[in-house]
Amino acid sequence: MSASSILASDVSALADACLGYLAEHPDELLAFMQQAGFDPQSLRAAVGSERLKTGLLDYFAANEPLLLALCANAGTTPEAFMRVWYKLNPAG
Repeated sequence: MSASSILASDVSALADACLGYLAEHPDELLAFMQQAGFDPQSLRAAVGSERLKTGLLDYFAANEPLLLALCANAGTTPEAFMRVWYKLNPAG
């Protein structure tokens, strides 16, 4: 498996975890939708898109308490999450 396909797999898995977390926390989901400019219909249409995946990772990376809660629930570490985020955003 190539490095780019491993990264894509990691991004997809983390984005799925982020979306699942937001689905369980409606207040956080609303905050994400407002910040990203989504309404319910456009969010549903964006599910699975690269734009939504990277937006979810950016949103969680920028909110440490949310990131820590996600990682605790998903059984991953903030460091592992941020390694994937940094690969998507090499300039920081």
